[in-house]
Amino acid sequence: MASSPSSSASALVHLPGPAHPHAPPRGGWRNHPRRRPRHAPVRCSFAPVETARIKVVGVGGGGNNAVNRMIGSGLQGIEFYAINTDSQALINSQAQYPLQIGEQLTRGLGTGGNPNLKEQAAEESKEAIANALRDSDLVFITAGMGGGTGSGAAPVVAQISKEAGYLTVGVVTYPFSFEGRKRSLQALEALEKLERSVDTLIVIPNDRLLDVADENMPLQDAFLLADDVLRQGIPGLVNVDFADVKAVMKNSGTAMLGVGVSSSKNRAQEAAEQATLAPLIGSSIEAATGVVYNITGGKDITLQEVNKVSQIVTSLADPSANIIFGAVVDDRYTGEIHVTIIATGFPQSFQKSLLADPKGARIVEAKEKAASLATHKAAAAVQPAPVSAWSRRLFS
Repeated sequence: MASSPSSSASALVHLPGPAHPHAPPRGGWRNHPRRRPRHAPVRCSFAPVETARIKVVGVGGGGNNAVNRMIGSGLQGIEFYAINTDSQALINSQAQYPLQIGEQLTRGLGTGGNPNLKEQAAEESKEAIANALRDSDLVFITAGMGGGTGSGAAPVVAQISKEAGYLTVGVVTYPFSFEGRKRSLQALEALEKLERSVDTLIVIPNDRLLDVADENMPLQDAFLLADDVLRQGIPGLVNVDFADVKAVMKNSGTAMLGVGVSSSKNRAQEAAEQATLAPLIGSSIEAATGVVYNITGGKDITLQEVNKVSQIVTSLADPSANIIFGAVVDDRYTGEIHVTIIATGFPQSFQKSLLADPKGARIVEAKEKAASLATHKAAAAVQPAPVSAWSRRLFS
């Protein structure tokens, strides 16, 4: 098979059908009573022998809602978990595996958006979380930053996952500007903790929905756009050798995940350009040092179209980037081309990219001032009072 334009890219082609024909008996087929027909069709596959075991964990109200929407969209082959302190919220969850945390601390109630209490609740239920994540290969943790459970518990869940050796990816949202400074500050603090606890972190600023969504788009449909980053990205990862995915995403820091779909005459170019821009994440694959991309199409997809997508992707990435390429032929996608890209190894984090935005810079500055003030207060609290003051207290 012809290779992609980049010499550093490895190729994977997955054709539908059983991955491996039945193994022949020890003595061969020739004298076996169930002798194989001479001209029986043989299907070929270069897909991995075993599919990676993927779990999507929604933490808190935002994460639970995202999981419900992904399940409602028909995403298959994934294990869904919903984690919350609120037992009533879990009753409404569609996840196969709901998990209540902090039962003793919160007694099944909410905590008024307090991230510290939610963190304690997750710490209380560490063993239950570890059992839920057992035998995973890849764990996606989705949550809304800025609230209580998502901000407080998601970093704990991520730490448990990563310490167990599972590839751990955070896909989280950053609050709308209109949600206020307090929520933004809580989100930034949570992101700093989460970034230390995951292999890869993908942040979707909710303000981007205002730029991408049509003026008349219903609210629920707008939030589905944010979920689509994960919902459409997972199948692309499933169809790439997991060892390659792990090589690019392990301890990679900030990342972007882009998805492009087109059925037009120039579908290859349009799908590739959509995926490389990732408007919801607000970045492109430029300067990325690790790229995993997957192309999915029907039997009508051509070698030239695969080449076109590959040219666009590899031309934008860093020249020395480690590029992993996968292609899937699936009858369900006849007439369309889907491109999924995960790019890693960016030079700056989401928090640093906020500094480029004046509004974001003010929020970061306020966070730093609050941290400095807290440090001074703590220092003042441990300093001994002057001797004269102690004397007055003792002898007054």
